[in-house]
Amino acid sequence: MRGQPILPIASRGPAANANPHNEKAGNAMIYELRIYHASPGRMSDLLARFRDITLDIWKKHGIEQVGFWTTYIGESNNDLYYLLKWDSLAEREKRWNAFQSDQEWLTKRAETEKNGPLTTSFSSYIMTPTEFSAMK
Repeated sequence: MRGQPILPIASRGPAANANPHNEKAGNAMIYELRIYHASPGRMSDLLARFRDITLDIWKKHGIEQVGFWTTYIGESNNDLYYLLKWDSLAEREKRWNAFQSDQEWLTKRAETEKNGPLTTSFSSYIMTPTEFSAMK
């Protein structure tokens, strides 16, 4: 099963799954945690696509990653976690939509999936730091 495209944030309405304890305060960044569940045997291909293709295209669109992680000890070593940072939801929507419709991305993504999809599904969470978080 492929992950569903993320709907524009504005279309979900302000109360959709909102956490009243995590209101964006002042200049706090917005972070997006994305979790990709790699297809069996395809994790190395997924990592290579990010390293060799995706990151350069993100730079072109001004998308800033905070970091990437794989599971060292835990439930699944077939998951890739990464964190993006945004100034606002409007910035996220503009830059992510531009990336998703970038012809270079569409072409290279298709090339990397000629032997089947690299992921079975993904999850995405838009998060704001708490008042006591080291990351703001």
